[in-house]
Amino acid sequence: MPARILLVLVSCALSVVIGLVIARGGAGVTAARQRPLIGLSMDTLKEERWQVDRDLFTAKAQAAGADVLVQSANSNDAVQLQNVESLITQKVDALVIIPHDGAAMAKAVHLAHQAGIPVLSYDRLITDCDLDLYLTFDNVKVGELQAKFLADRITVGGKLRLIRIYGAKTDNNAKLFKRGQDNILQPLIAAGKVEVIFEDWAEDWKPESAKKITNAAITKNGPNFDAILASNDGTAGGAIQALTEEGLAGKIIVTGQDADLAACQRIAQGTQAMTVYKPIQSIATQAAELALKLARRQPVIARDAVANGKTDVPSVLLDIISVTKENLRETVVKDGFRKENEVFQSSQP
Repeated sequence: MPARILLVLVSCALSVVIGLVIARGGAGVTAARQRPLIGLSMDTLKEERWQVDRDLFTAKAQAAGADVLVQSANSNDAVQLQNVESLITQKVDALVIIPHDGAAMAKAVHLAHQAGIPVLSYDRLITDCDLDLYLTFDNVKVGELQAKFLADRITVGGKLRLIRIYGAKTDNNAKLFKRGQDNILQPLIAAGKVEVIFEDWAEDWKPESAKKITNAAITKNGPNFDAILASNDGTAGGAIQALTEEGLAGKIIVTGQDADLAACQRIAQGTQAMTVYKPIQSIATQAAELALKLARRQPVIARDAVANGKTDVPSVLLDIISVTKENLRETVVKDGFRKENEVFQSSQP
């Protein structure tokens, strides 16, 4: 059966809801199984955050009546494409992809569609393809929260000297974080209130890459700066390692994202100033629910759309929270995402 996507506009109070109904070929496979089979293709499992995503997604899908096959690519595009091909060969009913490189995985979407399998892009956008559905947080807002945190700390008549560490160039989200940061920072830069003294992209989000960037910035400019805008907690950790070596940890404002345990500990200690909490339980469980609907060829409601270079992809965008030392307990601890005794114990930055 050829691919068919129907967009239904439904008036709902003061908003317009886009109803996405997907009916792709291969429904007979689902009908032949008592439990739908969902393929989860992951960029990496090296970072703590993605291990949590995998476990929550798998548990939710299994509890809802599906089975899950998980493949991790270790941040290798060729391996991830092979993983997707393997999942297609195993005749999954729906495919969930967390891409290492959003552009490279367009081929994976094409191959899945040839096999009649719908694709959900998880957290990171797959670009330049006829993607079925995208689930993520508001990534532009992530960058805005990070930059606003710094902007709020500019003294009257003062100037913030800033190091910017972006994420992986291959990750479309890294570009969205930067866009959000720029929305806040560019007017301040133009007004002379912010000076960017060094900036670079961290390869594959590696902490060691962020450490090298910070070391290079200090070598070039000395210790006379105020903040490091690190785009996630991994890069924040690498930057803080460099600051620690220079005796600057706790004296320089450092941002982050993901509310990793190590980052929450650093915030409690005072070496990292903030992180952006993206409730992983929310995205993982919703991804499982949406994937199951795709596998069963049931209607999906998406209230937003995100351009991916080829089409406006029906999208579900989730809320985020800025976390500081003042609200650690009311956010990540209260949600059960982190345990209080783990967050507030002594640990190394």
